[in-house]
Amino acid sequence: MKVFLTGATGFVGAHVAKHLALQGAQLRLLVRPTSNMANLEGLQAETIVGDLRQPETLRSSIRGCDALMHVAADYRLWVRDPQDMYAANVEGTRSLLRIAREEGIARVVYTSSVATMGFKSDGTIVDETTPVSLADMVGHYKRSKFMAEQVAIEAARAGQQVIILNPTTPIGAQDVKPTPTGRIVVDFLNKKFPAYVDTGLNLVDVAEVARTHAAALEKGRSGERYILGGENLTLKQILDKMSAITGLPSPTMKVPHSVAMIFAFFDETITGRILGKEPRATMEAVRMGRKKMFASSAKAQRELDFRIVPVYEALRAAIAWFRAHGYAPPA
Repeated sequence: MKVFLTGATGFVGAHVAKHLALQGAQLRLLVRPTSNMANLEGLQAETIVGDLRQPETLRSSIRGCDALMHVAADYRLWVRDPQDMYAANVEGTRSLLRIAREEGIARVVYTSSVATMGFKSDGTIVDETTPVSLADMVGHYKRSKFMAEQVAIEAARAGQQVIILNPTTPIGAQDVKPTPTGRIVVDFLNKKFPAYVDTGLNLVDVAEVARTHAAALEKGRSGERYILGGENLTLKQILDKMSAITGLPSPTMKVPHSVAMIFAFFDETITGRILGKEPRATMEAVRMGRKKMFASSAKAQRELDFRIVPVYEALRAAIAWFRAHGYAPPA
């Protein structure tokens, strides 16, 4: 099988690429001119230099493939110009699906996000049927992913074979950027996590997310969304697990969301707007944290043979990788 894959230099995409390669797939990987290629070392694949914001330049590379896996996304919780995010996440997805349809690509797997689900502040476990709308989306990242997901659903309704995967919060090795979740681990390792807020995440082993991307090509039903999750954990429980792995102390001070919002406001103003750097804390992240992002993956278990595995080993792998690659001091 010949697969055109976007996002292969990123965290999830790199794991997807390596899993597909192990299965014998022929890979064409979209990379940007500025992409960090470290995650592709040793991978036998054809690389295509391009940009989701210039989709027509990708047509000849998509042509002749059996499947498209669209994993790439602009995943940031703070951006100077949000239009760039919408151009990549929404319009880039729309254009890729159109080209895949015009070129007769048999199957498309679109990587959305659990962020598009209808979460509650009381920690209710949600699934793919929980009511949600664009108005529920906090911040530009969530809004752009929700809009892109709607584009994928509409394409499936029109007859295109599109399967939608919604990973929760992947964790593991090779988070080169790192993602916002990876930054939690890095900050903890660097002793920059003095306090925590009352929030919750669903952590999932990135390797299992990658394996299920491949399974979705064969088993996924077009137009359906599938949550790929692991353990529902409070932020404090995540910090305690990292403490158990590393021996570093877990913070004991819990701060109200209002205090976290004040800190984020000043960090975003000074670091982001004045200094032009990405802030460590953002108001968007604090607003997102008011809802516990707890989810069920029962549907993916039934239909895609998805496996919910304990996240401890994935956390251990992430910690070891960050330390080995200089993101944090060695043990």
